[in-house]
Amino acid sequence: MSDVIRRAASIIAARPSDDGFEILVLERGAASRFLPSYVAFPGGSVERSDADLAERWFASRDEDARACAVRELVEEVALALTGDGLAEAPGRAFERVDADPPNTAQLTEIAHWIAPPDVPVRFDARYFAVTALPSLEARADGDETADAWWISPRALLEDWREGKRKLYWPTFFTVSSIASCASVEELLAFRLETREPDDDDVKRLPRSVFWQD
Repeated sequence: MSDVIRRAASIIAARPSDDGFEILVLERGAASRFLPSYVAFPGGSVERSDADLAERWFASRDEDARACAVRELVEEVALALTGDGLAEAPGRAFERVDADPPNTAQLTEIAHWIAPPDVPVRFDARYFAVTALPSLEARADGDETADAWWISPRALLEDWREGKRKLYWPTFFTVSSIASCASVEELLAFRLETREPDDDDVKRLPRSVFWQD
C-alpha cells in the first residue's frame, strides 16, 4: 500500500438519446498497469503541465483539474471541449481548445472520489460533467484506450451484469447512481455523495469490482 495520493480528473460527457441520455465511456488498454480492460470515463492524473493549460484556457492555474479533464478528453478519445461545446479534435491536438477555450461553467463537478489508504493506487479524483451533441463520435487512441463508445448507464450496467464489461468501484457506483437521472439536464444538476463499499457490497458484488487480480 502507498501513502502517495495522486490528483486526477475525469469527464462524464453526456448526450440526449431515446433512452434519456448516453454517456461516453472507454475501455482501458490491455497493457495498462492499472485496471487493464476495465471500463472507465475519459480522464487521468493531473500533470504539472496542466497548470499551464489551466492558465491558458481558464486564466487560472488553480483550475488544473479541469484542464486535465479537457486534455485527457483530447488525448484519449479525440474530442475537444471548446466555448461552443464538444467537437472533434483531428490529430488529437489542442488547436480547437486554444482557439475557443471553454469556461469553468461548462465543466460541472458532480463527484469527488478520494481513495482510502488500503487501495494500492490512490487517487483524489474530481468528476466533471459536460454536454454533447447526439451526432458526436469518439475515437479511441488504440493504446491507453482500446475502445470508446456512447451507452446509457442502464445498458452499461446490464453489460456488466452479463460479464461483458468490468467496472471498478468508483465507476460502478457512479454509473449506478447517475442511472437514476432521466436526462442530460438532470445529470448536470446531480451531485454524487461518494462512499466506500460496505461489507454487504463486498459480499454481493464480484471481486473484480474491488480488486485488480
